[in-house]
Formats: sequence, C-alpha cells, structure tokens
Amino acid sequence: MTHPVDVHVGKRIRHRRWLVGMTQQQLAEQVGIKFQQIQKYETGANRVSASRLWDIADALDVSVSFFFEGLETEQDAPVSAAAMPSDILGDKEALDLVRSYYAIPENQRRRLFELARVLSDVA
Repeated sequence: MTHPVDVHVGKRIRHRRWLVGMTQQQLAEQVGIKFQQIQKYETGANRVSASRLWDIADALDVSVSFFFEGLETEQDAPVSAAAMPSDILGDKEALDLVRSYYAIPENQRRRLFELARVLSDVA
C-alpha cells in the first residue's frame, strides 16, 4: 500500500515535470535512471530516496522542499476551495493554462491577472 507522502511527492514531481515541459524520458536521462522508475515515483508506487529526490530537484530546477509543499494542508483544504478540484495541477488543461500564462510578456500577463481577479470576484 502506498503512503500518502509518497503519493504527494510523486504528484509534485509530475506537476513540475509537466510545468517545465519535460518528458519522463528526459527527466530519467538527467537523473541517470530509466523512465519506468520515474513512472513509479510519480504514482507513489516507489519511494524516492533522499539522494534521488535531490537529483530530481536539481533536474527540475526547484528546491527539495518544493516536493513537500502543501502536504500539511492537503487534508485541511479550505471550504472556499470546494469548487476547485483537489488536485488542480493534476489536470492537464490547468497545466497548459499555466504554461501559456507564463509565456505571455510580463506587462500583458499582469493585466490578464488583474482581469482574472476581477472576473473571479464577480462570479
């Protein structure tokens, strides 16, 4: 049986990999393992050792702590987030939206962000 922490870390690996547009094969090559092992990490089927997590963090250009963010609050999700999926970054469409958002020049991105805030306040 998988441990919830292993599942959480695996999801964070997958989310970051998707966010930077990297395939499992590319990540595996950078870390020096086979892509099947990345698959097992991402599903939580296999635990990631500390040294391997260090290598994955380096390959994905994040700190090791990134993989544990949100862990303590995952079970205590705020009531206002009820309309949002519990695993928002697990949604491919949401990740594509985030990638597209960061591809927009910064000044236009700020205006788009303000528009989204106004629209979400109205809804």
